[in-house]
Amino acid sequence: MSFFLFVPSLRGFCAFRHHIVMCLFVLSTIIYIGHSTAQTSVRDSIVATPLIAVSYIFQSPGGDMADRFNANSNIGISFSYKTGANWILGLGGEFIFGPQPKETSMLDHLKTSAGYIIGTNGEYADIRLYERGFSIDLTIGKIFPLFGPNKNSGILFRAGPGFLQHRIRIEDPNNVVPQLDGDYKKGYDRLTNGPEISTFLGYVYLGNRKLINFWIGGQLNVGFTMNRRSYNFDTRSNDPTHRTDILLGIKGGWILPLYKKMPDPFYYH
Repeated sequence: MSFFLFVPSLRGFCAFRHHIVMCLFVLSTIIYIGHSTAQTSVRDSIVATPLIAVSYIFQSPGGDMADRFNANSNIGISFSYKTGANWILGLGGEFIFGPQPKETSMLDHLKTSAGYIIGTNGEYADIRLYERGFSIDLTIGKIFPLFGPNKNSGILFRAGPGFLQHRIRIEDPNNVVPQLDGDYKKGYDRLTNGPEISTFLGYVYLGNRKLINFWIGGQLNVGFTMNRRSYNFDTRSNDPTHRTDILLGIKGGWILPLYKKMPDPFYYH
């Protein structure tokens, strides 16, 4: 039996991760310097402050991704810094997950004429397919305080470069199909990744009482990706196709501003 070496672009991802670490260092430095002079008068002025946000996105695929996947969900976390001029610099990561994909033909050659895969136990195998992926993005944006309770709230537009990866997760709960055991799954999972551009347009609300803070809007991710497996078992070849993967979704999230505590104006002797 031939031995096939799979080479997902880990080297490219490691290099990308190195740049993300450097960006985090620069971002942390900016936050430290800027936050040292921040004020918390949210009602009356534009406040410079770090922001931690968690979000959920319901996404619909487009481009080449629409041929492979159905609609998916996305859970993310981001760390940003909002300046005293309402500019926002942030770094975020998102986990992509979805139900059975549209593309299932990679397992067709394992099926009987009736459309089933027979396991080593002589019974129909329970093979489950899911969408899995993630994205990491460095973005810059600005809040335009057109309306809202204060000048820290308003229309937010942000955009920036990132990295998108997705694959088909294959599960054989009973471990009865040797062709899908361990690393053999990599010959079918269509691991795909590459650079992307992420954009967001929506509304951000930072409350005067600092308790209610959120954002909601539309997010568009456009990835320029390729299949990173060196060999696909079903086609008996690699796939050098350049892809344009699109995800369009509605994003909502809760924000935790890390406001600096104002000095006590009263002194006691």
